[in-house]
Parts: sequence; C-alpha cells; structure tokens
Amino acid sequence: MSWTKTIGIIGGGQLGQMMAISAIYMGHKVITLDPAADCPASRVAEIIVAPYNDVEALRQLAERCDVLTYEFENVDADGLDAVIKENQLPQGTDLLRISQNRIFEKDFLAQKAQVVVAPYKVIKSSSDLADLDLSKKYVLKTATGGYDGHGQVVIASQADLPAAADLADSADCVLEEFVNFDLEISVIVSGNGQDVTVFPVQENIHRNNILSKTIVPARISDELAQKAQAMAVQIAKKLELSGTLCVEMFATDHAIIVNEIAPRPHNSGHYSIEACDFSQFDTHILGVLGLPLPPIKLHGPAVMLNVLGQHMEKAQAFIQENPSAHLHLYGKLEAKHNRKMGHVTLFAEDAEELGKGVDF
Repeated sequence: MSWTKTIGIIGGGQLGQMMAISAIYMGHKVITLDPAADCPASRVAEIIVAPYNDVEALRQLAERCDVLTYEFENVDADGLDAVIKENQLPQGTDLLRISQNRIFEKDFLAQKAQVVVAPYKVIKSSSDLADLDLSKKYVLKTATGGYDGHGQVVIASQADLPAAADLADSADCVLEEFVNFDLEISVIVSGNGQDVTVFPVQENIHRNNILSKTIVPARISDELAQKAQAMAVQIAKKLELSGTLCVEMFATDHAIIVNEIAPRPHNSGHYSIEACDFSQFDTHILGVLGLPLPPIKLHGPAVMLNVLGQHMEKAQAFIQENPSAHLHLYGKLEAKHNRKMGHVTLFAEDAEELGKGVDF
C-alpha cells in the first residue's frame, strides 16, 4: 500500500491552499476543484475549474483521487453523495448538512452533543415573532447562507421588528437570545474517525462581524479553558470526526456557550502554522487520511492578525518594522475592501501583552 495519496480538495481559497501545502509537505498529490482558475490553491495544486455543484466535475475529481475533503460548508452534499466511493469522504456529508443549516446545527448541538447553547427557537415566518418578550435582546439568523454578519438582524426594540419580519418571511430562521458574553473564543479539534486531538483555546476579536485578531491562549481561567476544550472534544466524538473542526463559543464569567461549528480548518486557527508543533492543516490532512494524531503543543503565546484588502500597506509596513512577524499572503489578485488577503502571526512574552496595541 502506497503512503502517497492523491487528495481532492473542494474549494481552492486560502483554506484549500494551506491544506494543500500541508499535504504536499507530507508527500501527497493534491487536485483542487474551484470555479476560478487563478484561485489561491492554483499556486500549489492542480485545479479542475468548475462550479462547486457541477456533478460531472465532482465525479472527475472523485475518480482521480483517493480521498476527498472540503474547505468550506457551501458544497453540494447531494452532488457529493452521487459521486463518492465508500469511505472516500471521511468527513462525510452528514456533517456538511448539519453545518449548512442553523436549525440542524442547533438541534445537533443541544440534543445530540448535549452542549450548552443560547436559548433558541425555529422561526418559519414573521407570525412566529409575535408576542416577543422585548425585555430581552435577540439575534435572528437565516437557517442557511449567512456568514460574516450577513443574513442576520439584531432585535433590541420594537424598531427592529420590521426588518426581522422581512427576514423571517424570506427564509427559515433561528431566533437566539442574545448572550452577554465576556469573550468570543474558539477551539480547533481534529479527529481521525476514532481519536481526537485538541488545540489551545483561542480568543477572537471581531470588527464589523469579520475576525480581526486571534490571541492564544485565550485570556480566560484554566478551568474555563478546560471546559471549552472538553465541549469541543464531546462534539467531535459525537460526530466521529475526521479532519479538523472549529467550535465557536462565548465565554462568560463562569460558563461556556457553544455558538456554531465549522467543519474545516478555520480563520481563527491560522496562528497554529507557526505557534504549534502541528498546524490545524497538518492535523486535518492526517485526520482525513485516518492516520495517528499527535498531541498539540503551543510553542508560546501568539497573536494572529487578519490582513484585509484595506490593510495591505499597513501590513507590509508592520512586517518591515517587526521582522520576527510571520506574513502569509494568499495570492488573491485584487485587494478588495474587507476581503481576506492574508494574515500575520507573531509571538510575545504573554497573551496579555498581545492583547494590547497590536493591530492594523
């Protein structure tokens, strides 16, 4: 049996690119499917240029590869089911379907994984918003399609109800009670179908609903950090996880509340390329191949800064002034406003120091 495999990645963005780099370093061949011939992964892998829901292109990818994986959730699960061979997609399409639909996701987390989530209810139309207790604050989110703050309405008063009603009448939604949290955190966990390995707890700071900065380790108590990691492992084991999963959470003074899951490496885990002995991409590749997974060691406190389109000049100046910082640019040709162009990772003596002053 050959050690070297051909791995097919559905999606050729920066996550697909970094997955491919890890796979190539391990000696594997990578083929990526993406609608754009000049996608980031095209710099390191062969590309099949086709839409993600092109079943014939997915079949071609499946026929040429030993193992398939995906870099994001919005992949055609039915199309994949139609073309994959047995055990060819270790992550499975059930995980895709759970993470593509907030109703499925909330039900899985609350009822099957039995982790703490914010109180929620399913909204099928604007009539389900009648008699809302406006002494509480809510977030209404479309069940499918929303990301980076899109497809959401915050309901804090009567004035927000018309926009919420419009959203509720346009799509199935989930209404969540707003969580008064201290920090947003996430935990990366990887599995190989049997065993799991877990990364340090990451503290995430968002700006305009887009991740701006990740600080590791998160500035929470050891007790809360252990609770967060245990919840991520509990979710991973319930999924019989293969590959990498990100569990996004809220931390309060005494509790951890799970917000959502992403069935892939995640923006908040990019620091792991330099700051851990194995990155989230390394463990993803090991996991989907069913290989043994190492325990994860954090070399030292680190911060990851997202480089958006409007930050390119600042980031380059920052690197000139901080030569020990690690710059990653993804090779996207056009630097659009709020487009994720790259990231910077740097180390400090402690996480508290990293939380201050380091920004674009």
